[in-house]
Amino acid sequence: MTETETNAYDVVVVGAGPVGENVADRTRAAGLTTAVVESELVGGECSYWACMPSKALLRPVIARADARRVPGLSQSVRGPLDASAVLAHRDYYTSDWKDDGQVGWLDSIGADLYRGHGRLTGPRTVTVTGPDGGERVLTARHAVAVCAGSRAALPGLPGLDEVRPWTSREATSSKHVPGRLIVVGGGVVATEMATVWQALGSKVTMLVRGKGLLARMEPFAGELVAEALTEAGADVRTGTSVESVARDNGTVVAVTDSGDRFEADEILFATGRAPRTDDLGLETIGLEPGSWLDVDDSLRVTGHDWLYAVGDVNQRALLTHQGKYQARIAGAAIAARATGETLLAQPWGAHAATADHAAVPQVVFTDPEAAAVGLSLAEAEQAGHRVKAVDVDLSTVAGAGLFADGYKGRARMVVDLEDEILRGVTLVGPGVGELIHSATIAVAGQVPVGRLWHAVPSYPTIGEVWLRLLEAYRDS
Repeated sequence: MTETETNAYDVVVVGAGPVGENVADRTRAAGLTTAVVESELVGGECSYWACMPSKALLRPVIARADARRVPGLSQSVRGPLDASAVLAHRDYYTSDWKDDGQVGWLDSIGADLYRGHGRLTGPRTVTVTGPDGGERVLTARHAVAVCAGSRAALPGLPGLDEVRPWTSREATSSKHVPGRLIVVGGGVVATEMATVWQALGSKVTMLVRGKGLLARMEPFAGELVAEALTEAGADVRTGTSVESVARDNGTVVAVTDSGDRFEADEILFATGRAPRTDDLGLETIGLEPGSWLDVDDSLRVTGHDWLYAVGDVNQRALLTHQGKYQARIAGAAIAARATGETLLAQPWGAHAATADHAAVPQVVFTDPEAAAVGLSLAEAEQAGHRVKAVDVDLSTVAGAGLFADGYKGRARMVVDLEDEILRGVTLVGPGVGELIHSATIAVAGQVPVGRLWHAVPSYPTIGEVWLRLLEAYRDS
């Protein structure tokens, strides 16, 4: 019987996705020895089954849609997409599901990689079971950062396992285009994947339990996306709940609460996420396996001064860019506490993830794109702010008309009437994803409306919508 190897580090990071990589980058930059544990591919969900493959699939779809709205070009792009080329483009951006480049980057910053399944086995201790079954014990002098991410949450429908449903992983990595695809759900994954596979040749049916799509955004966002998906040929059914599923001779059959029966070659369940904490050893430190981890704004887990939960596992904002933001904050906080520096934990301080509460940006890469930052009108009102929503039809902006014939879109800013700052901004329309960072700066920077008048948008761009929004607010 071999003796279990034990290694001590300043910091142990569990999970080598973008979040874990960024924690390691910050702690190594501060001179702290750092170990990183990963059970799958270094680079995580985003690199291989989420952000990168999905956007690689969507880019040709959106580029063709935009080109079809440009005079002199529209007739040249009326044919179908080359599905094989699109899938190959996706494969390139996932590095064919090989992580050599990401491993090389970890090595370049001086972090030690341990491949295998990491579990907490007590305070400041992580035991890694390697692919060969061998165990290594890692101890942390200062911090353990749990960056394990999340997984697709499937409903408890009887027989679902036998149906072999798609989750976001299968939807972004499929090597073939299904003739018919049922998409269950109406959120970001559901709408983006419906957009992709409809454009690649699938007949898509969306079964949405709620009243509309993209329920966490302003209502008009989901309405415009649903309208476009329907025009593209998708069958969008809202207020519909799937009651049973089965696979009969290769065909998936889904039956709804109204008794309607839908058949397809594949079925995608995009019905939420669950934390990857069920087999993390949380019970050894008094926490509940499978739970989301509650943290303060420095990302430290409540009741454990050495444990941090960063990214999806804390349920604050399940977005890669927001997780990376949290990682930069957490890494800096770990370093400050380790070296005895003053912790700057006040709102918007160097060690406080304040944006998680007030300025989370997101882009949904559908056609049209939907982008938002901060609070919706309903969220702002629920939070007790005295606000006013100002709306502008994006088609009235000169740059939008130049961007695309028949441009359809809408913009909204939610203005705090007491502080005269923006609480939130939502933009829907072709190309608006590239506008959201200006809105993020305005919201995160709490820029007064009076000062925004001096931020002059270039003419003729879609970004001139900022001037139109300010004019609409002035005249309201």
